[in-house]
Amino acid sequence: MAPNVSPIKPKTESSSQILTRCAWAKEDLYLAYHDQEWGVPVHDDRRLFEFLILEGAQAGLSWITILKKRENYREAFDNFDARKIARYNSRKIQKLLSNPGIVRNRLKIASAVRNAKTFLVVQEEFGTFDRYVWQFVNGQPILNHWKSLQQVPARTPESDAMSRDLINRGFNFVGSTICYAFMQAVGLVNDHTTDCFRYGR
Repeated sequence: MAPNVSPIKPKTESSSQILTRCAWAKEDLYLAYHDQEWGVPVHDDRRLFEFLILEGAQAGLSWITILKKRENYREAFDNFDARKIARYNSRKIQKLLSNPGIVRNRLKIASAVRNAKTFLVVQEEFGTFDRYVWQFVNGQPILNHWKSLQQVPARTPESDAMSRDLINRGFNFVGSTICYAFMQAVGLVNDHTTDCFRYGR
C-alpha cells in the first residue's frame, strides 16, 4: 500500500513549477520512488523478485525504512539473483543476520531463501514469473480512480487471489496486504490519485 504520510505538493528541483503528487510522496527517497517507479509496469523477473522480497521485508515496518536499505539489500542478496539466493545455507543466513544494512529478522531472511526456491519453480512452470504474476490482472494494469489516499484499499479480490496462490505454492510473507503493495509497486495496479501528475501516465 502507499506509505502513510501527510499531503504535500513539493517543488521540482529543476523548476519552480509545483507538481501535485500522491499525498504520501513527501521525503526525497519517496519523491524519486513515486516519480520514477511506483505504479510503472514491471516485466523483468529479477525486479519482480526484488519487489516481492522487499515488500515482505517491509511487513510491520515503514516503506521508507526499506527504501533506505534497498542498496544494502541488493548487495547482501546478490542483486536479487534468485538462483544464488536459493542456494544460501545456514552460514550465509547467519552472515545476513549480522548485516546492519538490512532488516535482521531471521524469519524474513529465511523466507527470502524459501521464496527464491519457489520462485524458480514458478519460472519453470510458466516460463517467466512475469507471465505468472500478470495473470492476476489479465495481463493489463488496473487503472483506479481514487481522489484521495483514504480511498485506496489495503487489499482487493485480485490481491486475495494472488496471496492464496502464492501461499499454496509455498511462498512466505505474501499475505493479501503485502501482495497488494507489491501489485502497486510493479504496476499491476495504478493507484496514483487522480490529481497526481503521474496519474494515467
